[in-house]
Amino acid sequence: MALVTPLNEDEMAPALRDEVQFFKGPLGVVPNSVRTMAHRPEIARAFTALNIAVMTCHGAVTGEFKRLIGYVTSFTSGCRYCQAHTILGSERFGASAARLNDVWDFEPSPHFTEAEKAALAFARAAAEVPNGVTPQIEDRLRAHWSDGDIVEIMGVIALFGYLNRWNDSMGSALEDLPIATAERLLGDTGWQIGKHGA
Repeated sequence: MALVTPLNEDEMAPALRDEVQFFKGPLGVVPNSVRTMAHRPEIARAFTALNIAVMTCHGAVTGEFKRLIGYVTSFTSGCRYCQAHTILGSERFGASAARLNDVWDFEPSPHFTEAEKAALAFARAAAEVPNGVTPQIEDRLRAHWSDGDIVEIMGVIALFGYLNRWNDSMGSALEDLPIATAERLLGDTGWQIGKHGA
């Protein structure tokens, strides 16, 4: 059960309501996490701007791959809410069924390049507590990605670190579309809705 009731969109100030419509593109919904942040519009507004900045692609890291990085980060952190949202976003941004099926166990998969595996290994290590990034993981990442791309990769990991803490602690209720996607795609990972049920 959610710790704080999300605001309905019609309860938000018109300017904020307009800004958060951004999320309907990648996710099909304004997430309950953002609707909860809207109790303090400055937080919802800042988070929306950060999300747009982090998820905009400037280099070799694609929108599809950013969402897969978010999934690995969330899988490592154990946030089921974000696992459902990132797998939905990955699919909406064109991830193949093979990539969606293999991302939680990416190392042996033929569906990821060595560069992608390096980034996903970095994401997994960076999401661990305590942090698991080693010099070897850093070297592997640097062998494939530019400094700017590494900043984008880390931006995604950090963004989902925030969301993983927010949604697990707040017990954010999952919306219907991410639930259906997670039930369809994440069964082999042991995914369950847990505390994120309505």
